[in-house]
Amino acid sequence: MKKQPIGIFDSGIGGTSIFKEVHTLLPNENIIYLADSKNAPYGNKSEEEILKLSIKNTELLINKGCKLIIVACNTATTNAINYLRENYNIPFIGIEPAIKPASLNSKSKSIGILATKGTLSSSLFHKTSGIYTKEINVIERVGEGLVPLIEAGKIDSDEIRDLLKTFIKPMLKADIDHLVLGCTHYPYLIPELRKLLPINIKIIDSGLAVAKQTKAVLEDNNLQSDINSSPNIQFYTNGNIKILNAVLDYGFSAKHLDF
Repeated sequence: MKKQPIGIFDSGIGGTSIFKEVHTLLPNENIIYLADSKNAPYGNKSEEEILKLSIKNTELLINKGCKLIIVACNTATTNAINYLRENYNIPFIGIEPAIKPASLNSKSKSIGILATKGTLSSSLFHKTSGIYTKEINVIERVGEGLVPLIEAGKIDSDEIRDLLKTFIKPMLKADIDHLVLGCTHYPYLIPELRKLLPINIKIIDSGLAVAKQTKAVLEDNNLQSDINSSPNIQFYTNGNIKILNAVLDYGFSAKHLDF
């Protein structure tokens, strides 16, 4: 089992931001990444649809021998991870918006959360938010339209910049000092966000925390790889290969897979 791969799935290319953190922290692990770009974005779908897609992705990765699965999608985590943990006999790592560190470290007692509709409306998000934001002013915004543009390779575009300006305007008015990115696609927008935000506003995503949690779960279950050779890293997409390859580091390339 130690040599078996870690599985990662997302509604497209966004989860590659998680992959990069995991691969950096765990360079000896074999990894299979699944980009369900054909069905992106998940954030606008019903809970039933999200669960169905998450089951499909999970079973594909299990059939490929994965020893652990990272649900590298905030929307899929908040809507499906409890079901996945109850019905499949391998560990699952989920992605939640980093509300806790933002709330605990906020000096202005005001934070912004940019996420998908599916994440912000989920019961898991409301539970977490309710615990940590009782004395915090929270400005939530649905990043409507961002994921399709990122999936289309339009990260550096006027359309992206115009949307971001609209979403962060009420946050700036509320004097936020932390911006939580509640979608794994959104870290690719950090360069644009930095141009729009005052330097004192800290941008938080979940990538490093997920990598650390993955390492801890592998160690707890005695599943950490002991291979000394270069790991086998595989990327699959049911969408545009060029878009996925564009965000991958040199040396990695994706294959098309119908799923």
